[in-house]
Amino acid sequence: MVEQQTDADIDRVFHALADATRRDIVRRTLVAEQSVTQLAAAYAMSFAAVSKHIAVLAEARLITKRAEGRVRLVRADPAMIARAQRLLRSYEDLWRGRIDRLDALLDADPDATASPADSSAVGAP
Repeated sequence: MVEQQTDADIDRVFHALADATRRDIVRRTLVAEQSVTQLAAAYAMSFAAVSKHIAVLAEARLITKRAEGRVRLVRADPAMIARAQRLLRSYEDLWRGRIDRLDALLDADPDATASPADSSAVGAP
């Protein structure tokens, strides 16, 4: 069962993951905790732009930030990523069930699977 999340929580997670840079930041920080400076060095954008991406991910709770002296460290939150994965899996299960029911209906009605070429052959000379 998927944990109850508000629509706003879900929107924040998928908005955050909609951007390739943010997905890459999550991937990098799943492997190892990194400083914001290390992350910024990996992208052809300003430090401020990377910081904004990190803020979006933190707001969605996909990453956590902590201070170690003057260094800000970033780490992905595997628990939140797992929650997003379970939510997607629940949507997948819903649609697979619908597709399976549609397949069963089509299998039960042989006329529903006839192609337009089959029906035009009846009047062909």
